[in-house]
Amino acid sequence: MIKSSFTSKTQQLIDLLSSCSSLKHVYQIHTQIVISGLSQQNCILLKIVNFFASHTPINSSSYVALVIKQSQNSSNSWWNILIRNYAKHSEAIRFFVEMRRSGVVSDEFTYPFLFKACSSFMGLKEGKQIHCDVIKMGICKNVYVQNTLIYFYGSCNKIMEAYKVFDVMPLRTVVSWNSIISACVESCWYYDAIEIFRLMRKCGVRPDETTMVILLSVCAELGDLSLGKWIHCQVIEQGMYVNCQLGTSLVDMYAKCGAVDYARLIFDRIGERNVWTWSAMILGSAQHGFAAQALELFWKMKDCSVKPNFVSFLGVLCACSHVGMVEEGYRLFQEMETLHSIKPMMAHYGAMVDILSRAGRLEEAHKFILDMPIEADAVIWRTLLSACHIHDISVDTGVGEKVRKRLLELEPKRSGNLVMLANKYAETGLWDKAATLRRGMKERRLKKIAGESCVSVFQNR
Repeated sequence: MIKSSFTSKTQQLIDLLSSCSSLKHVYQIHTQIVISGLSQQNCILLKIVNFFASHTPINSSSYVALVIKQSQNSSNSWWNILIRNYAKHSEAIRFFVEMRRSGVVSDEFTYPFLFKACSSFMGLKEGKQIHCDVIKMGICKNVYVQNTLIYFYGSCNKIMEAYKVFDVMPLRTVVSWNSIISACVESCWYYDAIEIFRLMRKCGVRPDETTMVILLSVCAELGDLSLGKWIHCQVIEQGMYVNCQLGTSLVDMYAKCGAVDYARLIFDRIGERNVWTWSAMILGSAQHGFAAQALELFWKMKDCSVKPNFVSFLGVLCACSHVGMVEEGYRLFQEMETLHSIKPMMAHYGAMVDILSRAGRLEEAHKFILDMPIEADAVIWRTLLSACHIHDISVDTGVGEKVRKRLLELEPKRSGNLVMLANKYAETGLWDKAATLRRGMKERRLKKIAGESCVSVFQNR
């Protein structure tokens, strides 16, 4: 009977913890647990640890760490749960330190989440120290530990360190290959990523959907349509199911490479679409001059009850810029924050300035920049200056002169700005000012950056 009462009390407290939704209630229930002498019960401890790891803010993490340390049968599984759930924060490192101070031995389940935590805040120094601890513990050959170690070095742009880990792996899974390919992409080593994929295929490792998503992002960054088509052929050859993520990557790749018709074909055939799929198609259409199509897609997306994100709005603002829809652009810009609670980014402000500048509303664009809650970058000022060269006839007294002064304050050594201004002065007959600018460039040894063209040469892949 005593045992039954004990069991029912334990179950009652577990049920209370399961239904608990606030930190205050957990503290009250934990007090009752201590009073009842049940604070050492593993099932109760697990509930407390899981609650704190999943529902509470960072500033309450010290409490749960203290609960674990006071447990008489504390094991590394408790600490691993905490480290895993705080893997997106540097707090995971503090838990690891507390764990070691408590005399609890870490294992192969501890380190992958520690490396993920270091990746989240670019903690190269901390990550290297943990790497040394992995070697000391003799688990440096564990494939899961090595995979996350590659991911960590890649996130910190230490690609050579990632290569070293990859080279000594006795066993490589598809995740290992994906990790090193992703590390190359993180460091903008795009062609190396492609070569590693070739090696992966040569070694007989079958790629998965994640591999293709990473490689398609490479093709999109390079703007290499032929390479993108080759990767697409690999997807078909492997008989992969084009899920939402893979389909979105295909749409994004074709759109960024200028093959908007191919992107639309895939977009129409994807069974499942999310906001990123719609956004990729909208932005791709807008950037390549298909403004009407981009706007049509945006309205259709809303009709399908898909809530737009910041990329969607960037796409429609670019579309409004191309077709001169100033008032519609204003309305959509305001709708971002008022209806969808999306805080405009620098790119959105730049798109709005471009809308006003293309329409010749220079004074309005200038006022818009000055009223921005964040300081405009040089790209936005350069956008307005380019429009001034087209619409502003009064070089000395108009908006153009104000923009010129501000741009030179931001980028005094950028030769492109000075060349642009010198050409404008020459066009309007202000030869003395043009000569003064060019003479100043010569004295400061500023050279005009030569233009570049990229030619794709066919290669057998």
